[in-house]
Amino acid sequence: MRRTSNGPLPDDLLSTCVSCGFCLPACPTYNLTGDERSSPRGRINLMRALQEGTLTADDPTMIEESSFCMGCRACEPVCPAGVQYGHLLEQWRHEVWQGDHKPVLVRLLTAIVTHRRLVHLLGVPRLLRHLVTSRGGRQVATAGEPADRSPARDATRPGAQLMLGCFERALFPAVSDAAQALAPELEVPAPQGCCGALHAHNADPERGSAMAERLGSELPGLIVTTAGGCAAHLASVLGEERVLELSQYLSTAWRPTGHLLFGGRRARVALQDSCHLRNGLGVWREPRDLIAAVADYVELPGAATCCGAAGTYSLLRPADSRAVLAPKLEALEEANVDVVVALNPGCLRQLRSGLARAGSPITAMHLAELLLAARQNRDIGAPHRKGPLRLLRRGSRGRQAQPRGGTGAG
Repeated sequence: MRRTSNGPLPDDLLSTCVSCGFCLPACPTYNLTGDERSSPRGRINLMRALQEGTLTADDPTMIEESSFCMGCRACEPVCPAGVQYGHLLEQWRHEVWQGDHKPVLVRLLTAIVTHRRLVHLLGVPRLLRHLVTSRGGRQVATAGEPADRSPARDATRPGAQLMLGCFERALFPAVSDAAQALAPELEVPAPQGCCGALHAHNADPERGSAMAERLGSELPGLIVTTAGGCAAHLASVLGEERVLELSQYLSTAWRPTGHLLFGGRRARVALQDSCHLRNGLGVWREPRDLIAAVADYVELPGAATCCGAAGTYSLLRPADSRAVLAPKLEALEEANVDVVVALNPGCLRQLRSGLARAGSPITAMHLAELLLAARQNRDIGAPHRKGPLRLLRRGSRGRQAQPRGGTGAG
């Protein structure tokens, strides 16, 4: 990417934007506020002001808008000029989030995943789960002992490696277990570090790229990941031929079997897209086809828009995050679904916590967990009577009280 002699940002990417405004309806933060500065076009104008020196990196609006952006990249598919907004955002934050402008929580989380020993410690819950379930007599897929092998499996990708997500190991250890049970040919090498997506989305793109390169050397051949955000970041560094998100892999290497039941009938299942997976890699058909093969798929009108998780955004800016999530919870209830599927651990956490706060009986599951439950013809519940959701609508300016900081979407 070419830079001008006096500007910190890639000038060739900045000049691509023609300020047409097609991005405005696609932007979740612009939809919250109606503020031009909170749109991709407005933020690119702020980037240009930084590039030209008319605004400094410590300008309050510069800092706030670089933080308020969710990094979902929904503006990219609708942009007729092909603006690479995701790359611009990473470079912009690299310049603006210096010193005290970088949130303390972001520093802490990136520090944890930078140290490989700490990343390995995050895998302790997964190890304990293996020990407990194996002693209880349940069949669990481990690195050395594949479980529930499917005779319909077409193992056409020998040597494929399953990437273990950093915080997913601690928060959702059942996800990687389910992925292995679905595709037992996947190898799980023990020495795995972080892919660097957290760094890339939080003002350290160079380290994020270096960590992706290192993980690529640790996991030779094809890398399969259960996190849409990690897939997009790795693919941008290693190449799309080296990386597949789980739904991409299963759509060619595995045949769905069984049915997911709810009270004796096929479950009604909706999907929440992973922003980076859909907007960065263009992957959206594969998970829908897999779900439709084992359940009654229900398309939600806002499935392609951000759920508000956006990496650590939900931790750093909870009011804004919940404001984006609220209409999705209502849409799920109105669609009368039993399950909503996520393709990213951050999205899964966001949906589960939001549904719990709202008192909703709807279950949030990762795609791997859902497909495994379907193959086992599991009945996940009985028909229920739904009451009104306890949703708290936040005003569009609720973000003013939030700490500065934000991350890229999942």
